[in-house]
Amino acid sequence: MASKQQMGYKCRVAGVLLLLLASIAALVAVAIIQDTWRSKEYTSEYGIVIDSGSSRSNVYLYEWPGEKENETGVVTEIMNCKVPGDGISEMRVDPQKDAASWKGFKDCMDNITKAIPAEKHKTTPLFLGATAGMRLLHKKDERRSNEILANLTDYLSSLPFTFQNASIISGQEEGLYGWITANYLMGNFLEKNLWNTYVRPEGAKTVGSMDLGGASTQIAFAVQDDLRGADYMHVKLYGYPYNVYTHSFLCYGKNEAEKRILDKVVQESSDPANVFNPCYPDGYNTTMNASSIYDTECTQKPKRYNPNQEFTIVGAADSDKCRSIVRSIFDFKTCSSSQCSFNGVEQPPVTGDFMAYAGFFFIAKALELNGKSDLDKFNTTVKKFCHTNWTVLRKEKKMISEKHLRTYCYGAHYVFTLLADGYKFDRETWKNINFEREVKKTSIGWSLGYMLSMSNMIPSEVKETPPMTNPVFAGLIFLFSALTIVTVVLVFIILIRTCY
Repeated sequence: MASKQQMGYKCRVAGVLLLLLASIAALVAVAIIQDTWRSKEYTSEYGIVIDSGSSRSNVYLYEWPGEKENETGVVTEIMNCKVPGDGISEMRVDPQKDAASWKGFKDCMDNITKAIPAEKHKTTPLFLGATAGMRLLHKKDERRSNEILANLTDYLSSLPFTFQNASIISGQEEGLYGWITANYLMGNFLEKNLWNTYVRPEGAKTVGSMDLGGASTQIAFAVQDDLRGADYMHVKLYGYPYNVYTHSFLCYGKNEAEKRILDKVVQESSDPANVFNPCYPDGYNTTMNASSIYDTECTQKPKRYNPNQEFTIVGAADSDKCRSIVRSIFDFKTCSSSQCSFNGVEQPPVTGDFMAYAGFFFIAKALELNGKSDLDKFNTTVKKFCHTNWTVLRKEKKMISEKHLRTYCYGAHYVFTLLADGYKFDRETWKNINFEREVKKTSIGWSLGYMLSMSNMIPSEVKETPPMTNPVFAGLIFLFSALTIVTVVLVFIILIRTCY
């Protein structure tokens, strides 16, 4: 009988202790859940980037959720407004053109303003980045360059946004941000899993990027972490570090390189009224002023330079001669490193896939070789294109303006020389080049990469919502606290009875 009573006491003690532990656990759980299981309602964030290139400006509006994936916002382009008129490097020369440019800016900014909720205006950052056109102007006329940026700063500061800066970005930054854009659009940084959550792709690889603008060209690709130097940049995106080789060649954009080619052609001619150009098709001729060739920091002016002198350029299609002239503007011999691209610039070997966009794409498209091709096919297509008569070209390429079509023989040789002889793409690695204008209906360029990088520094507005309302939380805390106290009293009573 005593044994049964002792067993009953032990059971009661065990039950009460179990209830005590459960009450304590419930009490702790309620407190932890209320503190850590808060659902976070993030508002959408917006950012504006103005890409002021050598020929025109584009205003991009980006949106991303306040909740960031491993420190970087998931950014989406929701508007691209093209500003009519010339690039900003042409400002403060012709008042009439300036007026048209300012009207274009204001119209675009009005459209952007309407697209952003009014309550978000004050927290929306606004950046303006000027590229190679302004880099050249800054070298040529620093005062005018500064005045242009000052005028733009005054205007942009008057808008209802958080204006950050109007600056000339370096060629290296332009290359890096283009690389970020290409890889972001291809999903190499993030992808959604089955649970609709962003994760880093398993075995993720990045692609290299190559940009051909009007005044400069850039190459960028990821390399081993141990490589160091002036052309290597370390960047962290979505919580992961990358070591990116990037170099920009000023004066090697398509338009500036063409002026240097024309200079070579003119210098070889003894008659300015009859200048034969092996890079122009047979049957084509045009007249241009010397200023259109030499009014730039990229081309050395000849002795007795007269900006108003006229040259009559006559097409004299000769593919081999054209390539020889194109090659002459590069220096492939000078190199103090294990490997160089050209002009003595160190470059590691190209590896992996590459995205070639902007001018690269338009030239490849003219050759009907956009997408992927092989080196030999590209080379033979260039030669065939260059020997096509102007009249035939006009019929076959109706969608291309005369201004651009006449340049594509030279441009095709230039692209081939730059990629094969400069960047050292061979028959195998050339197959990895993809000539594209956009990815997922979004144009590839530096501005999206810039916004991705800048969003790492923009604070998110967050409203925390607890899983339980305050009355419910207080009630549960009171209930489990009372239950714990009662349980402790019961344990005390049972222990007293056991002892006596």
